[in-house]
Amino acid sequence: MKREEALAPLSREHHSTLILAQLLKKDAPVYHQLPAEPWDKAKYAQEQFNTHISKHFRKEEKLLEKVKDCHPEVKVLADEIKFEHEQLSALFSSLTNSQNLVNTMDGLAGSLQHHIRKEERVLFPLLQEHCSAEQLKQIHELLH
Repeated sequence: MKREEALAPLSREHHSTLILAQLLKKDAPVYHQLPAEPWDKAKYAQEQFNTHISKHFRKEEKLLEKVKDCHPEVKVLADEIKFEHEQLSALFSSLTNSQNLVNTMDGLAGSLQHHIRKEERVLFPLLQEHCSAEQLKQIHELLH
């Protein structure tokens, strides 16, 4: 399914977060111009969270608040997404004092990938199918 233009900015942001998830995986290859050592990766991940990902979460939550009533499945997913945002935020915070940083980052990587795939493969298609033209316009105005 082609991505609705209103949702395209979120999909583009998801791409960069998936790259971060790959970087954080245990035994990840070295990525050009990205940190290679665990503590440097953790610091980079926290910087990405503080400057980009946390704002992305807020945009998604604001968007979902506007459209969650378009379909019962969207309402359920909106609650799940918000809960996952809270869990992911806690995982990013846990990087600073992790006793086993490599495993903590690997767990965060898996959680990030699962979360993004849920949004891209389940939530966004539901929004495209069930949101009214007016709701899609509101999404577009919020994200562009």
